[in-house]
Amino acid sequence: MAAAAVDSIPSYNRTEPGSYQLKAAEYPDVSTSPSSEDPNAVVSDWVATLTKALSDLDYSAVAGCFLSGACWRDQLGLSWDYHTLQGPEKIVSFLKSAPKGSRIKSIEIDSSNSTRQPCVSAVDYRGKVNGVASFLKLETDVGRGRGLVRLLKDSQDNGRWKAFTLFTTMHELKGYEETTKANRPTGVDHGGQPGRKNWQERRTTTENFEEGKEPVVLILGAGQGGLTAAARLQQLQVPNLIVDRNPRVGDNWRNRYHQLVLHDPVWYDHLPYVPFPSHWPVFTPKDKLADWFESYAKILELNVWTSTTVTKSAWDEEKRQWTVELERKTASGEVEKRTLHPRHVVQATGHSGEKQFPSIKGMDAFAGDRLCHSSEFKGAQMLKEGETKKAVVVGCCNSGHDIAQDFYEHGYDVTIVQRSSTYVMSSKAGLDVLLQGLYEEGGPDTEDADLLFMSLPNKMLKRMHLDATEEISKRDKDLLEGLEKAGFKLDKGPDDAGFFMKYFQRGGGYYIDVGASQLIIDGKIKIKQGQEIEEVKPHGLVFADGTELAADEIIFATGYENMRGTAGKIFGKELAERVKDVWGFDEEGELRTMWRRTGHPGFWFFGGNLALCRYFSRMLALQIKAIEEGIMKYEDA
Repeated sequence: MAAAAVDSIPSYNRTEPGSYQLKAAEYPDVSTSPSSEDPNAVVSDWVATLTKALSDLDYSAVAGCFLSGACWRDQLGLSWDYHTLQGPEKIVSFLKSAPKGSRIKSIEIDSSNSTRQPCVSAVDYRGKVNGVASFLKLETDVGRGRGLVRLLKDSQDNGRWKAFTLFTTMHELKGYEETTKANRPTGVDHGGQPGRKNWQERRTTTENFEEGKEPVVLILGAGQGGLTAAARLQQLQVPNLIVDRNPRVGDNWRNRYHQLVLHDPVWYDHLPYVPFPSHWPVFTPKDKLADWFESYAKILELNVWTSTTVTKSAWDEEKRQWTVELERKTASGEVEKRTLHPRHVVQATGHSGEKQFPSIKGMDAFAGDRLCHSSEFKGAQMLKEGETKKAVVVGCCNSGHDIAQDFYEHGYDVTIVQRSSTYVMSSKAGLDVLLQGLYEEGGPDTEDADLLFMSLPNKMLKRMHLDATEEISKRDKDLLEGLEKAGFKLDKGPDDAGFFMKYFQRGGGYYIDVGASQLIIDGKIKIKQGQEIEEVKPHGLVFADGTELAADEIIFATGYENMRGTAGKIFGKELAERVKDVWGFDEEGELRTMWRRTGHPGFWFFGGNLALCRYFSRMLALQIKAIEEGIMKYEDA
């Protein structure tokens, strides 16, 4: 059932409004010891049985291929949406509801490298529930895809091998493959062609959409979301344009606080087509990332208009196209007005929406040096010798901790205001446990790692992360005990499932420790815990318990609103009411609205960290390409 009233739920279990509390899956009653049977034979038999059952529309045989609590997770293979179907009954019901039965026409084992071939594999974190796993190749009525199956023996059916999880996903459309590798462009048309343009001239014409050309897709935002979406569309030959209000590509990172460094490692953060080079640091500083984004746009020949804003927009339901008016500040300083008619708009203006900035009594009367949202914080000032200043940071997630650490390093007396609780894990323990075997030096190819990660239905991921979170807590025992002694309130994420579940469910409420926790333990960063702010005074804060806290600077690291609100501010109330809410889980356990149809034709939300953008940029581009080529309609199931 959908989320209950917020006040009755602990902060760590809260969901986005209207979303569902994800229930962790349970491991089945199966034979748990590693099998001595040939994995290739096991998978071959199962694949043959399922393929025949799908071809014959033998739904009883289809049901027999799955354990009672099994999940079939699909992304654009069975339908033009994302689904997690749990249990044979739901799987069969979904297949029966399809007008032509299963869209998947063939499934084969993928043994093209050692990671993909059938092998003995555990399905749980602790390695106690063992089975057989294999990558798969599949073909649908309109495309080709990939998949992964995890098989376990059914102790209730004479030890027969059945799927515990099956994952299928579209990878390419037949006849509309990416212009990469064997399909790469020649780069030149040889022969005598008087007056032909060279590459630079053609590039300028294309980027500026001259000679009456228009983009099919208009993308708002030149961060990781906009760049990866544009890159995928470019390789599918869908004309697109990115617009961004900042002067340079990468400014969305370049303009953030001074000491910002990514908390995710390089192996997790590669972008499509152009991975980070082998000398790249494990954790990327924000200015280095910004420069990489700028280079990425140039290397991939993405069409980007910076210093550009949307001034007016309208959707034509009959023509299924937008009219968007833009103002673009050119290199000469002049303002150019352009009207475009894209058929799709992608809002890629950030993981979330507008800044969530509280309105508190007395804010206007604050007489200190600075009061702002974390998105506007450029860095702490270097204090003069003998000078003392007090800073208060409201909010206890990654940004709040990083900003507090920055203040401390510049000599401030700093306090973090923690109103509820926070999930904390050290960078080393968290990344070693959660990304081990996937995103690490010498790990699988990035696309294989992505498939392994995405192949876990979120319900299964949550169950696995119950154990993983417990392991992280053991490794971080001293750190966590020290924080609690310092008065810092900890939680273990939704239902004790840790970091990823908090990220997916709320988009915040966690800190990946890179040093601030020890400063809190040592008393170098103070904590004000469990109290709401009642009033802002000229030189400090008053809390609900009547206590006061002096402050020369106050930074609100209070997060961001839902992307739907941003959409309304740019495109109007009518669109905002028509699109669905973003983030949080739907009834099946898939993330809502992001990277999929929003409820408004021709309008898409796109966001997330670098890894999610890398992966789902392909999914978004395939949907848009299929619509443009008449392979699917927006209303198709």
